[in-house]
Amino acid sequence: MMRIHPSVTEAVILDAVERQNQGLDDPGFCTACGREAEGCEPDMRNARCEFCGSPNTVFGAEELLMMLFV
Repeated sequence: MMRIHPSVTEAVILDAVERQNQGLDDPGFCTACGREAEGCEPDMRNARCEFCGSPNTVFGAEELLMMLFV
């Protein structure tokens, strides 16, 4: 099971997915530091975080939401 930063809650992810579906936002999240990343495709996986530098920790919001329910 992947560890997700405590600030990246289900509610935060759902809000990001809703913003993505209603506008031009492309949010994702770093599972290491919890920061929201911009310009993420919905199915992005394992990208490097531009804030903390952690490799393989940024996921698109929709991808992260699916990972929570699998």
